[in-house]
Amino acid sequence: MHPLKYQATVLGGILAAFWIVFAATVVSGGAILSLGVIPRTTIGLRGIFFAPFLHGSLSHLVANSIPFVMLGWLVMLRDARHFVPVTVGAMVVSGLMSWLLGAPGSVHIGASGVIFGYLGFLMLSGWFARSVGSVLISVLVTVVWGGIVLGVMPGQAGVSWQSHLGGFMGGVLMARIFRAPRPLADRASLRVNP
Repeated sequence: MHPLKYQATVLGGILAAFWIVFAATVVSGGAILSLGVIPRTTIGLRGIFFAPFLHGSLSHLVANSIPFVMLGWLVMLRDARHFVPVTVGAMVVSGLMSWLLGAPGSVHIGASGVIFGYLGFLMLSGWFARSVGSVLISVLVTVVWGGIVLGVMPGQAGVSWQSHLGGFMGGVLMARIFRAPRPLADRASLRVNP
């Protein structure tokens, strides 16, 4: 499959799932929103994998759809093999951070944790990989999207900064994991002092 077709299929499929789940949310009168992350409850842990697909309003869904596609595509452009692990890493760390730090009785939903994961991955992958392509993508993402990093701080009511912070941290972790290995010549020149 051509890379562009693959990227469009994967991103389009996930985006379609967001919209289908939103339609189900409307039909259910919002009942399925309870599948989000509910802090410090055993049942709330299931939201780690459900929350990114749940959106509380059309504006919430639209606000997440555009950066999801754009940043997700840049993750794939950097290396399509990293898309799934980066997505899962962002989901898990974002969900756990929401579960650990969220207000009691709150429900954390939305794809923004994953989006912040992509942001963290893309902003820091250039630093860790030190390849020209990764550095260029990191600079581009930082210039265009860097301002939203402030979303990892407490502030706006009803916005899960915990999810944003966790997602960003998950993305940075994945950038570290997927850094390019040092060339053999560099490793051979390393000396270990006893």
